[in-house]
Amino acid sequence: MSASAVPSVLFVCVHNAGRSQMGAAFLTHLAGDRVHVRSAGSAPADAVNPAVVEAMAEVGIDISAQTPKVLTVEAVRSSDAVITMGCGDACPYFPGKRYLDWKLEDPAGQGVADVRPIRDEIERRIRGLLTELGIEAVA
Repeated sequence: MSASAVPSVLFVCVHNAGRSQMGAAFLTHLAGDRVHVRSAGSAPADAVNPAVVEAMAEVGIDISAQTPKVLTVEAVRSSDAVITMGCGDACPYFPGKRYLDWKLEDPAGQGVADVRPIRDEIERRIRGLLTELGIEAVA
């Protein structure tokens, strides 16, 4: 991570409609303003997956107003850590950045019951990331 007071983390998946939205929401929820959080997709969908919105609401996190965003080179360049979740070769690489590739099932086309285990695994990994960053979760 950079020497800046607030680390910056970018979550990337193909459609920015599921996994990356959950990752960004959990990190924002658990870290507050102690981490600058972004998410984006290499081929953004028109909307966030409704089953993902519902699964996150079940744990008290409202992402219903979020919209998929396109991945830009600048977003990667300005992030300390880039967490990819199935974007493959579409993710730009910059030396000196910390890259984590989280292999997670894609929630696209899944119902909320199938999204819950993906959500829970993302939360577990976010809590681990916070520990690595030396940031105590607020929730």
